[in-house]
Amino acid sequence: MPRITTRPCPADTCAALQQAGIDPTWARLYAARGVSHPDQIAHRLPQLLPPAGLLHIERAAALLADAIAANQRLLIVADYDADGATACAVGVRGLRMLGARVDFIVPNRLEHGYGLSPDIVKLAATRQPDLLVTVDNGIAAVEGVAAANALGIPVLVTDHHLPGDALPDAACIVNPNQPGCGFASKNLAGVGVMFYVLLALRAELRQRGAYAEQVEPDLRSLLDLVALGTVADVVKLDANNRTLVAQGLARMRAGKASAGINALFRAAARDPARATVFDLGFMLGPRLNAAGRIDDMALGIECLLADEPATAQQLAQRLDTLNRARRDVESDMLDEALAILADFSPTDSHSLTAWQPGWHIGVIGILASRLKDKFHRPTIVLANSGSGGAEGSLQPQRGPTGLPLAGELKGSGRSIPGLHLRDALDLVDKRHPGLILKFGGHAMAAGLSLPAGRQDEFSQAFEAVVRELLDPADLEGVIETDGELDPADHSYALAEQLDHAVWGQGFPAPLFTATFDVLAQRVVGEKHLKLKLGRDGAAFEAMRFFHSDPLPARIHAVYALMPNEFNGQQTLQLKLQHWEPAAG
Repeated sequence: MPRITTRPCPADTCAALQQAGIDPTWARLYAARGVSHPDQIAHRLPQLLPPAGLLHIERAAALLADAIAANQRLLIVADYDADGATACAVGVRGLRMLGARVDFIVPNRLEHGYGLSPDIVKLAATRQPDLLVTVDNGIAAVEGVAAANALGIPVLVTDHHLPGDALPDAACIVNPNQPGCGFASKNLAGVGVMFYVLLALRAELRQRGAYAEQVEPDLRSLLDLVALGTVADVVKLDANNRTLVAQGLARMRAGKASAGINALFRAAARDPARATVFDLGFMLGPRLNAAGRIDDMALGIECLLADEPATAQQLAQRLDTLNRARRDVESDMLDEALAILADFSPTDSHSLTAWQPGWHIGVIGILASRLKDKFHRPTIVLANSGSGGAEGSLQPQRGPTGLPLAGELKGSGRSIPGLHLRDALDLVDKRHPGLILKFGGHAMAAGLSLPAGRQDEFSQAFEAVVRELLDPADLEGVIETDGELDPADHSYALAEQLDHAVWGQGFPAPLFTATFDVLAQRVVGEKHLKLKLGRDGAAFEAMRFFHSDPLPARIHAVYALMPNEFNGQQTLQLKLQHWEPAAG
């Protein structure tokens, strides 16, 4: 059972925020998340870190400005996830606003694999580009950049992933995580890096006199896309990223979102006028990601680039259909995985590696996340590289024997706090040369490939490394809360304010804890528990989603405040995240 803890809140910082005019409840929440000054939560655009802090960004701006002046053809090489799709859309829209001739190409996950590979360079060369621009990939594309250089095509790399031992020989690299870059926020998503490159390019064009007689393009119009990609990629929401997200949400709520973003809201039956981080991360993001997981992310990018609402809506509906299919595949894979792992005991293992040849490689990352959440262990899920089908089929490719095609194993991993997943894979790679063909990623998520048939060897090597890197305390599930909230502070207004604030990775949404009497409970929608809870003479409506088992008469609960609107009535509900029996 996970351990419930209370997030430390420095009393002096909390007091200072209150003295600066912050409401006591909010001061407590912000102080516990490292906020020490009101400017850190003002989310004003002038507070963004200046582009000049990014290594080589002036060189990138000059490279692009020269290309625009020469009317050269630019080709963006995108990634097939939501960050890559939004980064591509920001790049295409922004570069066109600034006068460039630009198009895009995106690898198909099932056909090409990740990033700027030699195969993608060969395909890109058929478009006869004068300059390749990578978004959300490229920092590890040593072979791909070499292939482009051999064809005489320079490459501008814009990326945010951690570099490997060697950097590609690109014409320019902009990445806050490359060696020597002193940019204060290492947490920019790929879309954030591309947005910064556009800011620098506009400044370069301004210096060259491009706007002496015309109005400068307003790059703020791209912030809805920046917000979506930043949230969907689950990067740490430091102050700089929170500003990007807050500004993007503000544009959505003000009716200034692009046609594609609005269409995704409609497909998800959500209201952009009330846009929240939850909408971006759990409603729009998955629909956009579905294209790259089980079809072709070009569909998602075209949706984001569409200017006509009708066209955008048609594309968004196709994305919604793909997302429904993705959920079905995910559910089947999870059921199969749990059956395979019926005898798996987390107490005997520090890690989890699961493998089935026919699992859909576009969905193994989601499966890894689900298993990580259930067992609280760093998790790697592997499948045959051919699994996932051709031309968007949801069935794995199969050979003459009817078995999935053999070859490389593709893997996706998710980690828990305390283990930097990419560093762990790097250690496995160094100790077992040749076992991992390639890998990359972040602290909490990574991808890799292995030679076929070596999954057991990898599992043992990964377990050995994880055992060294994790302390026993790291293996205990921990639910960090903000402690108790006075019953008098429970209100619809506070719930709505919390719902509209910017929370996410590294800046978690508030959770509270208290002991309640269970006054009433009933199952609704066949799988949810509707509750009435009592505490200190006050009664609260509550929901326990996706759980229908009855609760005991008294519980100690972890919950969030949730604004509820039904039939025009606005009420407060508590959303139960976790509960334990409480002494009567």
